[in-house]
Amino acid sequence: MKKPQISIISPVYRAEKILPELIRRISYVMDKSSMTYEIVLVDDRSPDNSWEVISELSKGYEVIRAIRLSKNFGQHPAIFAGLKTANGENIIVMDCDLQDNPDEIPNLIFEIQKGFDFVLARRNNRQDSWIKKMFSRLFSVVFSFFTKTKFDNRIANFGIYSSKVIDAILEIPDTFKFFPLFVRLVGFKGSYIDVVHSNRYEGKSTYNFKALLKLAFNSIISYSSRPLKFTVVLGMLISITSFVVGIYYYVQYQLDVIKVSGFTSIIVSIWFLSGLIITILGIVGLYVGKIFEQSKNRPVFIIDQRIK
Repeated sequence: MKKPQISIISPVYRAEKILPELIRRISYVMDKSSMTYEIVLVDDRSPDNSWEVISELSKGYEVIRAIRLSKNFGQHPAIFAGLKTANGENIIVMDCDLQDNPDEIPNLIFEIQKGFDFVLARRNNRQDSWIKKMFSRLFSVVFSFFTKTKFDNRIANFGIYSSKVIDAILEIPDTFKFFPLFVRLVGFKGSYIDVVHSNRYEGKSTYNFKALLKLAFNSIISYSSRPLKFTVVLGMLISITSFVVGIYYYVQYQLDVIKVSGFTSIIVSIWFLSGLIITILGIVGLYVGKIFEQSKNRPVFIIDQRIK
């Protein structure tokens, strides 16, 4: 069977009312392009009737392929499940809530045809709550600092990627999956286009503050060992400070200001050993932290059902 020119992947969660409009708008745009395509929907074990809606839609749209995961693994593992399933020469990744506007798909395709390996959508007018936008900006600052990279919070998953880029991403064995991070890791020749970011078609985002905080923490830890290096530096600073404090208390003792026997030795010991312990734990953590997650070698996702 000949490969489609475009695969459009969308992870699905709590989207039973959105899916018909999503498929209608994608099909309308792609049918006008005269390019062969497929739509790969990944049901991240949504608790609503999303899978039933997908099954019904697949009867009327031959281009739909779908998989249902065995449990809720999260948005990014669901994206990777879609990447492994897609057959297209170029792959578009987009959210299912229609904030990633299907009308921008032709612009992405036009840009990648200029010879780029991937093209990312840059949202200049994000239609999110001020809390989510504030947290996103904070994450970009912290992430950029700890990883020594430039992270633009206006860029998320929406974009088009050549099969060469996707193959390289799928070869990365990291158990923690964060799609935008992996795009940065593999390199290649990329571009950006400004897109219209739409309001969510229906309902509210399932990404709450706790989920976003967890994603941010795991992303930083997975990408960089710099936080652990800061722990080492902190331990060393404490150890150095203990020497300074020790000299101070020694002088105080010689001047007969401190009259309690053993006070100086106890304080200096506590400061010095605390700094030494933190330093050692930081050094060990640099090695153990990277090994632990990989050593478990758990599957990132498990597929329960397929359509086509």
